Amino acid sequence: MAQSLKNVVVVTSATSPAQGLPPRKAGVVPRASTRSLLGSTISGYQGESKWYGPDRPKWLGPFSDKAVPKYLKGEFAGDYGWDSAGLSADPETFAAYRNTEVIHGRWAMLGALGCVVPEALDATNHVPWFKAGAQIYSEGGLDYLGNSNLIHAQSIVAVLVTQVITMGLIESYRESGGPAKMGCQGLDKTYPGGPGFDPLGLADDPDTFAELKVKEIKNGRLAMFSMFGFYFQAIVTGKGPVQNWQEHVADPNHVHGLTEIFTTKFTPN
Repeated sequence: MAQSLKNVVVVTSATSPAQGLPPRKAGVVPRASTRSLLGSTISGYQGESKWYGPDRPKWLGPFSDKAVPKYLKGEFAGDYGWDSAGLSADPETFAAYRNTEVIHGRWAMLGALGCVVPEALDATNHVPWFKAGAQIYSEGGLDYLGNSNLIHAQSIVAVLVTQVITMGLIESYRESGGPAKMGCQGLDKTYPGGPGFDPLGLADDPDTFAELKVKEIKNGRLAMFSMFGFYFQAIVTGKGPVQNWQEHVADPNHVHGLTEIFTTKFTPN
């Protein structure tokens, strides 16, 4: 924490008029000169983007003046000033929650894609996501994306062991400071970047990096809600998200949440 605060002081002093540089505009947060400094500061100051700082969009719009806690200063991506339970009052807890939210959001985006694609493909016979895994017990096993040339799985035990080993190695690498071992010293575990995680240099520019963080967290939050909706739809309707969407589009007045929410139709086979 002390080192992080020290980095913030360095960024602030580096942009001061005392050194002959143009004065900062009022309400504009300090801008780091390098990607590594952005990654190493726990406060996450992100330049002049409209999504950061005191003038950022907030959850109650023009009525947010007295509804935003003082400790939410717009330093993190996706900070709309909402924390009615005070869960992020402690800076270290806030940083930990943010890391957890980003990781869960990334998994949710992958999960949402994985739930929709098999049901949308003719090659998989439009199988809904909650029945796709059971095909591994069929006589021919499970072909990923309906193509036996990709992955032809016939043993649930082999799949489970492979996933546990693979994910265990990946998570151990990430938690042990893996990005630093790839020449990315100074970058945090949530946004490592560098040649190993951003080979195209999409986030080399600090302002672009700041915008990408906002886009990621917003899409991640949407994906987490989507996954919750997929679970709920499967229990209530016994159908996948693609079929639910198709039926709603075909008859929006009679097929929607209110017509299905009070009746459980799904009976597991």
